[in-house]
Amino acid sequence: MSNLFTTLTDKIKGKELKIVFPEGKDERIVRAASRLASDGILTPIIIGNALEIQTVADQSGVKLDGCELVDPASFDGMDDLVKSFVERRKGKATEEDAKKILLDGNYFGTMLVYTGQAHGLVSGAAHSTADTVRPALQIIKTKEGVRKTSGVFIMVRGEEKYVFADCAINITPDSQDLAEIAVESGKTASMFDIDPRVAMLSFSTKGSAKSAETEKVVEAVTIAKEKSPELTVDGEFQFDAAFVPSVAEKKAPGADIQGNANVFVFPSLEAGNIGYKIAQRLGNFEAVGPILQGLNAPVNDLSRGCNEEDVYKLALITAAQAL
Repeated sequence: MSNLFTTLTDKIKGKELKIVFPEGKDERIVRAASRLASDGILTPIIIGNALEIQTVADQSGVKLDGCELVDPASFDGMDDLVKSFVERRKGKATEEDAKKILLDGNYFGTMLVYTGQAHGLVSGAAHSTADTVRPALQIIKTKEGVRKTSGVFIMVRGEEKYVFADCAINITPDSQDLAEIAVESGKTASMFDIDPRVAMLSFSTKGSAKSAETEKVVEAVTIAKEKSPELTVDGEFQFDAAFVPSVAEKKAPGADIQGNANVFVFPSLEAGNIGYKIAQRLGNFEAVGPILQGLNAPVNDLSRGCNEEDVYKLALITAAQAL
């Protein structure tokens, strides 16, 4: 795990990246931001009342040198943010609406990212996933050609690294969604120095069973190959055929992936969520994430049960996504 984040740190250090933290009243956020600044890795922008943030820092015994404290209630550039927000929402919000909405830290922070005043955002320590993701979808939006954002986990055990997707966002992805998830997951894998070999999972391997569920995955493979011809992606596979060479030899001879997959795309959120938790709890893998992908700029969601280290690590990931 230390090698994983050492690599990320080396990539982002010196790039003068700024990451927004909308939850300035949270001790975990303030402590992690202080570390990121003192380590010289990036510039944290902590959102909230400066006196309240400083009080949290004092109580936590940390310094805020190198951090920027920004209060939406007294932000000099608020008028410009309001105007940009109204334009972005295309008639769905008036200026009066925008002035109220942008007092919310998540919306305000997301607008800082959208307007180029920050490179990414980390939230969720004290907010729901919806509170974090909704502003991103309304303001930053998904990349051209991507219909939906998705969430992946990097599963790490010693020197082993795998990507599991989608384990966080899309409940019942269709074939187009699965193809997008596959392509974006391949890009995320590359960010972590994983040469992506993407397996599209099912309860069937290469036609051993036929149903609407398996055909959805087969179609997704075709779409993913059309979207990204250079990406190694194949399926449909049962997990053992994607992961064990001897099983692949029997079940999927001639497939592009021969038991050597390192990116696994699950056919539903139900399967993905169960799968990563089994690997985490029974396989002793560390699950890093969820990492949101497919957005025009990085926004990532913490668990409300996170600790300071989780905040620190997700900030590194977010900064690396911004490169």
